[in-house]
Amino acid sequence: MIDDNQIKQLAVSTILTEADAVRKLAEFVDTGFVNAAKFIYGIKGRVIVTGIGKSANIATKIVASLNSTGTPSIFMHAADAIHGDLGIIQPEDVVICLSKSGNTAEIKLLIPLIQKMGNKIIALVSNINSYLARQANFILRATVTEEACPNNLAPTSSTTAQLVIGDALAVCLLKMRGFSAEDFARVHPGGSLGKKLYTRVGDIMSKAKPQVKNTDIIRDVIIEISSNYLGCTAVVDDFGKIAGIITDGDLRRMLQREVDTKTLCAEDIMSLNPKTIENSELAIKAFTNMEKNKITQLLVTNENKYAGVIHIHDILREGIV
Repeated sequence: MIDDNQIKQLAVSTILTEADAVRKLAEFVDTGFVNAAKFIYGIKGRVIVTGIGKSANIATKIVASLNSTGTPSIFMHAADAIHGDLGIIQPEDVVICLSKSGNTAEIKLLIPLIQKMGNKIIALVSNINSYLARQANFILRATVTEEACPNNLAPTSSTTAQLVIGDALAVCLLKMRGFSAEDFARVHPGGSLGKKLYTRVGDIMSKAKPQVKNTDIIRDVIIEISSNYLGCTAVVDDFGKIAGIITDGDLRRMLQREVDTKTLCAEDIMSLNPKTIENSELAIKAFTNMEKNKITQLLVTNENKYAGVIHIHDILREGIV
């Protein structure tokens, strides 16, 4: 059993070893990488990503990254491929094969079968002198000199390198395709990430629409704010346009001044030029505006007319942030 200090040292050593391996990958981004990216961009088919062991686990993540950034991809386990899964591969597909050594038995068996089918092969490999590298049409080099494992055996640095090269490829293809935030939202509709990209203010704003006229007495203002539980009310003119806002904070400050509330009306205590947002704007923009201005609600407009209120709780309840 190792002591606490040794655990810390081993953890730090692992991180630094893998970080060093990743830094060196920049040296391997050459014309081979560029040509592989351009070839994938130009195909009409899909990217089939395959591997064995830990490389297979990394392959599934690369598939997920490619799919989520506009490059249709499918995972094919190298062992299952020779037992029927080769049927996944269609004539216009390209196959990315992951392997550290490039010499495993499954890979040596699989590569000739893919070549016989006429599909191009991209090797994501550490050993560029391996069987896989020699047989591939393109090479994505993920060479590492050592694993982070103390025995230099367990795939650690090598799988991290494969993952990083896969990410680099996905990002390059994303840019080549002009994959936009709107495209990203289309394929990420779930979770906070998707909600940030497609949820509009009008989708989640409160159904309540507190409002008073500028001549309304303070009693009516208090009732309007209290009955809608939003901590504010808009002050609107006869045409439905916003003249100001009154918050519960404005009411407290009014009471602290010890004035005769019976003689006051809404326009006497309202704040001019309140922060507003159009109902078609993204909800995340409303949240950013609230944070920037240190407020908890915004008045919502629809074609410059008052439409309601969005409260920070509306945004938090949706899980957007």
